[in-house]
Amino acid sequence: MMHDKSLPLIPVRMLNEFAYCPRLFYLEWVQGEFAHSYDTLEGKFVHHRVDKESGRIAAADELEEAEKIHARSVSLSSDQLGIIAKLDIIEGDSGELCPVDYKKGEVPANEHRSYEPERVQICAQALILRENGYCCNEGAIYYARSKTRIPVPITDELVSRTLQLLEQAKHTAQSSTIPPPLIDSPKCPRCSLVGICLPDEVIALSHDKLNKIDPDEVRRLLPARDDALPLYVQEQGVTVAKKGEELEIRSKSSVIATAKLFETSSLALFGNAQVTTQAIHELCTRGVPICYFSFGGWFYGITNGMIHKNIMLRQCQYKVAAEEAQSLLIARRIISGKIRNSRTLLRRNCDVSPDAALEELARLAESALQSDSIDELFGIEGAAGRVYFAHFAEMIKAGRDEMGFDFHCRNRRPPRDPVNALLSFTYALLTSTAATILLSVGFDPYLGFFHQPRYGRPSLALDLMEEFRPLIADSTVISLINNREVTDSDVIKRAGSVALIPDARKKVMRAYERRLETQITHPLFGYSISYRRILEVQARLLGRALTGEIEEYPMFLTR
Repeated sequence: MMHDKSLPLIPVRMLNEFAYCPRLFYLEWVQGEFAHSYDTLEGKFVHHRVDKESGRIAAADELEEAEKIHARSVSLSSDQLGIIAKLDIIEGDSGELCPVDYKKGEVPANEHRSYEPERVQICAQALILRENGYCCNEGAIYYARSKTRIPVPITDELVSRTLQLLEQAKHTAQSSTIPPPLIDSPKCPRCSLVGICLPDEVIALSHDKLNKIDPDEVRRLLPARDDALPLYVQEQGVTVAKKGEELEIRSKSSVIATAKLFETSSLALFGNAQVTTQAIHELCTRGVPICYFSFGGWFYGITNGMIHKNIMLRQCQYKVAAEEAQSLLIARRIISGKIRNSRTLLRRNCDVSPDAALEELARLAESALQSDSIDELFGIEGAAGRVYFAHFAEMIKAGRDEMGFDFHCRNRRPPRDPVNALLSFTYALLTSTAATILLSVGFDPYLGFFHQPRYGRPSLALDLMEEFRPLIADSTVISLINNREVTDSDVIKRAGSVALIPDARKKVMRAYERRLETQITHPLFGYSISYRRILEVQARLLGRALTGEIEEYPMFLTR
């Protein structure tokens, strides 16, 4: 087997992943996806000793037959096979070397007392040693939990299987099509990338099963909620700095708050709040975005680490965005979903059902799916917005008169009443949430399909949030007012405009985060999941629709 020199060397651990699941290999190696789980973190801890370089190993032609070898963390490659490996341990005696690979788990109770992907990984390491001139006829796997070492003979059969899988892995890596998900596989629940892969969801939405989803066939394999949460900093004049594994919010010489880095999903800075270079470096390394807002809550932009490696997803995004007919297919479903969810919110929250408005919104939702152009769709969306906001005040059951929370129409830049001030602020929060999720998935948040490109506007983030404006932002505002969590003392009125005071923004942020963490039953898949997770799932399903893995973007419609 000769390796094409124009292709990168494949890490042997990626060959292990391919033997385990070709789709996992494609996600990690081709698309650059990765996510830690308990298993991967435990494996990282098990490897911490063997990852430290120690010992020496002479070149093959300088190796003495009686020389004993024990070396850790040795990097070697094979130009002929096109693979590279960092060998945990190399032991040698009487001129023959033995690679030893550390695994965190227990010895499997099967015929070989090891799994095929692990034997393939050891065999590939042995083949690398052979190409570098060493004699290697056996490897070993050390299972840390069992504290047991299992020998792996490098047989002709194992070599043949390893070379076969290597050839298949190279072919898959050069393909523009991701391998299909495993069907009802017991491997999926323990996979760290299951929330990215979405195996059951993709199968449920596949071409031959579209609109025939059986929720009982969809396992909830991803966590219902995120462990990490956003950190909001709106105290003026403070500095966010890194100290050890924490972020410190400092005011002059004193520390007024701390947050653990591993519990932080994003950092949001409002107004005159600073962040140190060291903190920026650490957050970029960890893939934690920094979002910037004006003092009043206008979303400015994001600092993020190196852009996501999945260039193929962005190529699909750019291609579809450049063709109005293709963009329209996605935009129709986004806007129809938004109108339907707005209708549901009115139906649920108005004391007296506005039947005429509900009927008109239902008609406009259907019209959105039949629209012939983006411009026509904008007209339909505007008409639906006027109908919806004409009845918005009917959902406000407290504080209309005594607290000044009456509402007549939607206005902004600047908002001219307290309700519009609350809506604008929650929309800004939702925009930043959508933008950070899109970046984490691999999208360019500035290029949308419904919202057209404009300098500085995260158009795709605005697209993603459309279906969720009524469900997350509007619902948060209605809850804040009806529960009397905000009052007229929480706003400042100047020259006809209204702004929220800092304490009021804190109340809104707390309520917004509560709403994001609310678990609901997914209307398509039937499992319980938070709104924050649903946003991520929708972003990933949008990616699957763009790459053609599923037929169309699935609207999120609340029941």
